[in-house]
Amino acid sequence: MVFFWKKTKERVMRKRKKLLFAVLTCLMIFACGAITVFAADGGKEYVPKMYSSFWALVPPIVAIGLALITKEVYSSLFVGIAIGGIFWSNFHFEKAVLHIFEDGIVGVLTDSYNMGILVFLVILGIMVCMMNNAGGSAAFGRWASIHIKTRVGAQLATIVLGILIFIDDYFNCLTVGSVMRPITDKHNVSRAKLAYLIDATAAPVCIIAPISSWAAAVTGFVKGEDGFSIFMRAIPYNYYALLTILAMVLIVVLKIDYGPMKLHEDNAVKGDIYTTPDRPYANAENEIVEEKGKVIDLVFPIVVLIIFCICGMLYTGGFFSGTGFVKAFSASDASVGLMLGSFFALVVTVVFYALRKVLKFRESMECVPEGFKAMVPAILILTFAWTLKAMTDSLGAAEYVANVMQSAAGGLLNFLPAIIFLVG
Repeated sequence: MVFFWKKTKERVMRKRKKLLFAVLTCLMIFACGAITVFAADGGKEYVPKMYSSFWALVPPIVAIGLALITKEVYSSLFVGIAIGGIFWSNFHFEKAVLHIFEDGIVGVLTDSYNMGILVFLVILGIMVCMMNNAGGSAAFGRWASIHIKTRVGAQLATIVLGILIFIDDYFNCLTVGSVMRPITDKHNVSRAKLAYLIDATAAPVCIIAPISSWAAAVTGFVKGEDGFSIFMRAIPYNYYALLTILAMVLIVVLKIDYGPMKLHEDNAVKGDIYTTPDRPYANAENEIVEEKGKVIDLVFPIVVLIIFCICGMLYTGGFFSGTGFVKAFSASDASVGLMLGSFFALVVTVVFYALRKVLKFRESMECVPEGFKAMVPAILILTFAWTLKAMTDSLGAAEYVANVMQSAAGGLLNFLPAIIFLVG
């Protein structure tokens, strides 16, 4: 009876949140339409009135605030995008809509760098689907179940596997999640704890790994300097990543759970690994997996992917044309390199599975739509995030922050890393 009451209450809360978003959206559209009448530019040259001002930071602040309060990522990002478009257009409804779609969504999706990242993500989704269908993930699970005997061991194994897959955070989440989910379920680790361990490992590991998609992107931001050398020297000062990994290990080993996580873990020990009415992957244990799969069917594609992605990034940096390794990696195009590397890794994996007779070519091709489907949430979030960035850029957010920092007292510059962390 208590569970039914809690379930009903949560459904009511979700409906209220959706209703709130609908009302806010309608009010925003109505307000924009009304303001349009008074905001006509009369044929004069259009200039954003809020350019390079504090208002340029409002869209991301609103988006982040709404996401934290409502837990609705897509809606929150879209509200931030809408506010950015409205501010840019000086409250002109037609200009706002055109700016959001033409300069925002369409603009970011036609950018070659962004498209390369999206293609890379889709290929990762396809490869994860293939590894699962070939039985590689299940085989690793069977192997791990023999060696992992405790809840702590299952959680530590999740962290270790996450550290080993350092090439990209999205691939990290997909692979570690699909591989470790059966093992943590067996040892009654809550899904919330598993999600925390996966998410808190992926990005921190990638940002301190010298050879990763993050490293290539960060080194490319440094102009006129040896970006790779600066990245390497900055690793010991990346306190967020290092302390996050350390905190995870301490939380697992010392069994320090608090707040909502403690509730999830207490329920998991009693047999309820979900706590909430939602049951993601509840039927995963009933899925038919390929018994012919071996651990090599999981390890080989991952190793091949890492090798080919590294080679792809080095290729774009001119390594195979005589450029040195460090210079080539610093000058690499992460988007193109990862896209090329993942594509050739996919081809090799398809051939490998066909030769091992664990996955036919037709079965591999069936993973294409499934892999794309698995990456849709990540693609949507990235698209909305890029669009939100385009809105803030069009409002001159970067110029505003730069001007504030230049006019600030010298002592404030000491807090520049913390400010960048908060803004980012």
